[in-house]
Amino acid sequence: MRILVIGGGGREHTLVWKIAMSPKVGKIYCIPGNPGIGQIAECVDISIADNAALVDFARTNHVDLTVVGPELPLTNGLVDAFAAAGLKAFGPTRAAAELEGSKAFAKELMQKYAIPTAGFAVFTDAASAKAFIRKTGAPVVVKADGLAAGKGVVVAMTIDEAFAAVDMMMRDQAFGLAGSRVVIEEYLTGEEASLLAFTDGYTVVPMISAQDHKRAYDGDQGPNTGGMGTYAPAPVVTPAVLEQVRQQVLQPAVDAMRQEGRLYRGCLYAGLMISEKGPKVIEFNARFGDPETQVVLPLLASDLVTVMEACIDGTLADLEVVWEDQAAVCVVMAAGGYPGSYATGDVISGIERAEQAGAMVFQAGTAAKEETIVTNGGRVLGVTAKAPTIKAAVEKAYAALQEINFIDMHYRRDIAHRAMEKRS
Repeated sequence: MRILVIGGGGREHTLVWKIAMSPKVGKIYCIPGNPGIGQIAECVDISIADNAALVDFARTNHVDLTVVGPELPLTNGLVDAFAAAGLKAFGPTRAAAELEGSKAFAKELMQKYAIPTAGFAVFTDAASAKAFIRKTGAPVVVKADGLAAGKGVVVAMTIDEAFAAVDMMMRDQAFGLAGSRVVIEEYLTGEEASLLAFTDGYTVVPMISAQDHKRAYDGDQGPNTGGMGTYAPAPVVTPAVLEQVRQQVLQPAVDAMRQEGRLYRGCLYAGLMISEKGPKVIEFNARFGDPETQVVLPLLASDLVTVMEACIDGTLADLEVVWEDQAAVCVVMAAGGYPGSYATGDVISGIERAEQAGAMVFQAGTAAKEETIVTNGGRVLGVTAKAPTIKAAVEKAYAALQEINFIDMHYRRDIAHRAMEKRS
């Protein structure tokens, strides 16, 4: 088979790495890819927003299966364009991807179908949003309705912080049109977890649970980021909680989308708060998470290509998806200043030594410059290790990343701390 992967970050590096293990696969392309991906696949420089060019490439190169990594091509209707051309693509259609593309749509769907989530209200003008906040008080969560690269959420502990968030999104348009509508949500307490699932629109197969670390600094301090590291499985998602999420969240969401005429096929990501009252949905994403993919897919024992084909063909119920009884930890190495402004073009050394130390180094924000690899983003590398226990995986990942160096790099030193605390 000839496979095309869309995207160029750490998630896509992991997807390409896992797809390359399939005995079915002969050739892998990646658009646009990155230097790490380029060691496994042929990288091609085409805009991931250009549906027509992507379809033309897939048709010309006889691509058998296309896997869409990021959310923007999904909400841009790339899967629809491939289907119209008679080409197979893994991921939801534009209508189904609205589950991620509009937080208001997702919240209203959950309300309609009794899927547990925080209380909320939707506003299209700042004055009404502020009046609601003044009435309900703080803490409260303010979310831009549309896609904002993972940065459109503010957890406001005071009313003044909530007002500032509304102004940033609606008046200052920090996220463009994505903030023209905001969702004000009840503040939930508990422990967060991520649960991804494969689905063909009817059958839902949960993956291994994971827990991301959003805050920039140790001890969950500092600003929110796209994710500073993750681990799997997450002890907070016990077998009982997993079954609860499958029955009350994942299956109802897929059934609801089908009933709404938006058949959902691909990867469904549920961001959860595990509270004293049970799991509640913080958000849905319409694709593999980043960096959750970096710890979940290394634990998949089944052939990923076979699973993806079953999701597209509607035969997932006939397939047994098998997972390894191990743990995985990913530590993100970020550029200095991230998630604020940061430099690019700094030489990275030691990746090969880290891999020789037993880690998988998934490249995210990197570029090739002459004979070297340099920084080219905020989250630069995901150093991932797999071991029989979370403790062993943590030790392996941190030992390996000591081999890597670039100017002003920073990383959290407490990834998986909640899992480690539960052990003691």
